[in-house]
Amino acid sequence: MTRLIRAKAPLRVSFAGGGTDVAPFPAQEGGLVLSATINRYAYGSLTPRDDAQIRVESVDFGMSMDMSADDALSFDGRLDLVKAAIRRLGRGGFDLFLHTGAPPGSGLGASSSVMVAVIGLLKEYHRLPLTDYEIAEMAFVLEREDLGIKGGCQDQYAATFGGFNYLEIEGDRVLVNPLRIPSDVIHELEHNMLLCYTGRTRKSDHIIDDQMQRYRESDAEALEGLRMQKRLALEMKDALLRRRLTEFGELLGTAWSYKKKMSPRISNQHIDEAYDSACREGALGGKVTGAGGGGYMLFFCPFQKKHRVAAAMTRMGVEVSEFEFVDHGLTTWGIDG
Repeated sequence: MTRLIRAKAPLRVSFAGGGTDVAPFPAQEGGLVLSATINRYAYGSLTPRDDAQIRVESVDFGMSMDMSADDALSFDGRLDLVKAAIRRLGRGGFDLFLHTGAPPGSGLGASSSVMVAVIGLLKEYHRLPLTDYEIAEMAFVLEREDLGIKGGCQDQYAATFGGFNYLEIEGDRVLVNPLRIPSDVIHELEHNMLLCYTGRTRKSDHIIDDQMQRYRESDAEALEGLRMQKRLALEMKDALLRRRLTEFGELLGTAWSYKKKMSPRISNQHIDEAYDSACREGALGGKVTGAGGGGYMLFFCPFQKKHRVAAAMTRMGVEVSEFEFVDHGLTTWGIDG
């Protein structure tokens, strides 16, 4: 009987500190990121085969690929995340099936969650003794170094560890500080927050390039935006731990105002109009959840006004959804197929 391997890795929402995890900022000034994982996942399934063939199918990209143990795994834009993980962790014979609960490029860290899920599957398949820190670091290296995908390190650590985390980043060193948020605070956050999909995914490379170029050139606004992200990550962490949720919601808006200073490409007319409309209907604050330019927006709304904000977003053609926070990261298990 074949033993099937399953994996899931959660997506995340980032509250503050995004951008301070992108080189060269962490090496020069140190980064701080506050984020939490939600009940949307990158799912994976691995079915061992009796031969040395590998078949990969991705629902998100509508793409499948077949290879053998002798094939060169060149990075050509076709399922490169999977190829990078197989090159690093070893081949074999198996069928790999992948699906994610958010579109690629939507700002919830989906690609990193996929990478973490694939590493989890191959870890179990090859019976490798990898720790959570080793999995997260490997996912980062495969994405950022092997594949040259621009970005930071927060997503890989969020997907691996799960929960509310306060990341301290000094150069190549990442320290994950799990936050013990009381359950009633988490319930209240869920009660008052909306996740809104603008319907426009973005390729973040050019945004991140512009943001970091401005930092290297000591652009005053970019410097202010990045440095305030660190301060706001700390202030928002304290607000959560001290149960000051109104303050947390307002700081979410402050974080967005400073995030936009990091690059003029982070926002656009559509995002600005959606944000202004949400605030007119009662949202205390909100932000784009990823690098910017599109994808998901996150709003904090007093519960009695939440329906008005949702209605305003729907009128603008923005897809509105509620969500829950989850405290577990990468999870793997096996079943008899």
